[in-house]
Amino acid sequence: MNNDSTDNPQSPAGKSRSGCLQALGISIITLIVAGLILGGWVKYNIYASQFSPTTLDKEEQKVLDTKLIQLEESAQKDDFRRERLDNESPMPLLPETYSETGAKREIEFTEKELNALIANQPEVASMVAIDLSEDIVSLKVIVPMDEDIFILGGKTLRLKMGIGLGYKDDELFVVLKGVSLGGVPIPNAWLGNVKNKNLMEEFGGEGGFWDLFAAGVKDIRIKDGHLRIRLKE
Repeated sequence: MNNDSTDNPQSPAGKSRSGCLQALGISIITLIVAGLILGGWVKYNIYASQFSPTTLDKEEQKVLDTKLIQLEESAQKDDFRRERLDNESPMPLLPETYSETGAKREIEFTEKELNALIANQPEVASMVAIDLSEDIVSLKVIVPMDEDIFILGGKTLRLKMGIGLGYKDDELFVVLKGVSLGGVPIPNAWLGNVKNKNLMEEFGGEGGFWDLFAAGVKDIRIKDGHLRIRLKE
């Protein structure tokens, strides 16, 4: 009795050929996907487009104007108020005795207000965006590169950086948390080895901006999208 088998199992050579074709197909698909991802990363971070400037509605703008008035010197304050807040019922200025009694020495800005202030500066309006979290100011920055720079010349880079800012033990601290390009952190050595160091201790004591700023500030707090500055007398 003959036992003819109806099954025709694939030969080892056929299996090997099929496995190679399958591996080749997967490799090609992987390369295509990787190329698309890399292309998107380069376009987003090396040929970065500018940010959309933040705008405020009328009520938000009025609140911001009031805060800015508190920072103006007396003469500037009066001119600004007459131009922005008293247009509907202009009145002549009245003599007023100067006094700091009851003066508010605390200034608070929201994240949106800070971005709106940046939007009012044409040279940086679409190149900087700020995020406020717990004691950290995070910046997104579009940086145009000089034409003479090797490889990156003429490109625009999208950088992100984090800066710790606040007061601890009655001392101002400004700490660079890091800088990244496309989510890739830049090595500390390339940043001059200043990462996670208090820049006030590194560069303070020279009578520059930060020394003057610290001399007039009693406290700084960053929390939940708000920046609060308390001034000294």
